[in-house]
Amino acid sequence: MEFVRPDNLAGLMPTYAIGDLQGCYEELQELLSEINFDPAGDRLWFTGDLVNRGPDSLACLRFVKGLGEGAITVLGNHDLHLLALGYGCHERSSDTASLNEILSAPEREQLCDWLRRLPLAHHDKQLGFTLLHAGLPPHWDLDEAMARAAEVEQVLRGPDFRGFLSAMYGDEPALWSAELRGQERLRFITNCFTRIRCCAADGRLNLSAKGRPEDASGLPWFKLAARKSREEKIVFGHWAALRDCPDDYASFNVFPLDMGCVWGGALRAMRLEDQNFFSVPCRRARHTAGAAA
Repeated sequence: MEFVRPDNLAGLMPTYAIGDLQGCYEELQELLSEINFDPAGDRLWFTGDLVNRGPDSLACLRFVKGLGEGAITVLGNHDLHLLALGYGCHERSSDTASLNEILSAPEREQLCDWLRRLPLAHHDKQLGFTLLHAGLPPHWDLDEAMARAAEVEQVLRGPDFRGFLSAMYGDEPALWSAELRGQERLRFITNCFTRIRCCAADGRLNLSAKGRPEDASGLPWFKLAARKSREEKIVFGHWAALRDCPDDYASFNVFPLDMGCVWGGALRAMRLEDQNFFSVPCRRARHTAGAAA
C-alpha cells in the first residue's frame, strides 16, 4: 500500500529519527521505502551505533555519510570503538570482526575523519527534540548537557583525539562532579551520552546494566525524580531491551528507538512532527522463520 503523508504535514519537510542501525543496511533501505523517504526534502536523525555486529556496517557508514546535510547523526559507543580501532588506539578482537571491512576499506581514513566530527548530542529548538545515543545523568539540564557534549566533541575534532580514544574505556568515575578534570571528566561525559542505562538515586552510573530495567540495579536514567532534563523531549537508542518492556515512555518525555534489529528485532523510526512510529522487521529473522516453517 502506498504511503500517503497526512494533510497536516503537507508542504513540510518531515524529520524521521531512526534507531541503532548496527550494520542493518537492507532494513534501513526497507524502512526508508516504508516512509516514502524523499532525500530532496525529508531529514533523518540517527541515534548512533551505525556500525558493528550487523552484516553491512560499511554500507551503513557510506550511506549515512553520503546524505550530507540531510542527516544528523550522534555518536554511539560502537562508533567510538570503531574510531579507536581505526586510529590504532585499541586492539582488535573477535567481537569487532564485523568492522574489518571498514578498517580495510580504501576510504577508511575519510570515513573515520567524518565520524570523529559527529556530535554527541543535537538539539533542535524549532522541533523541540533532543537527539542522543544513550541518556543523561540527572544533574544536567539541557544547557549543561550540550555544554558537556561540546567538551568531548572539541577534543575529538582536535589534535589530541588519539589520547582521548585510548583513555575513554572504563566505568569510573561513576558520579558527576564539576570538579572532574582531564580524561576522567571526558570519560564520564562520554559514558553518559553513549553507555548509560540505569542510575542510582544519587545519579551514580550503573554501566553493567544491559537487560530489562527490572533486572538491573537502580532506575532507568529517565525515571529519576531529580532529573533536570525531564521537561525536554529526548529521542535515543542504545537500550534494545526496552522493546520488551511496554511502558508509557512519552510520559517521561523520552522516545526509545532501538528495537534490536541486529538481534532479530526491528528497525524503528519516529516522525518527530506528529510522533508517529514506523518499523520493519529484521530480514535475517524473517529468513530464519521462513526456513523453519
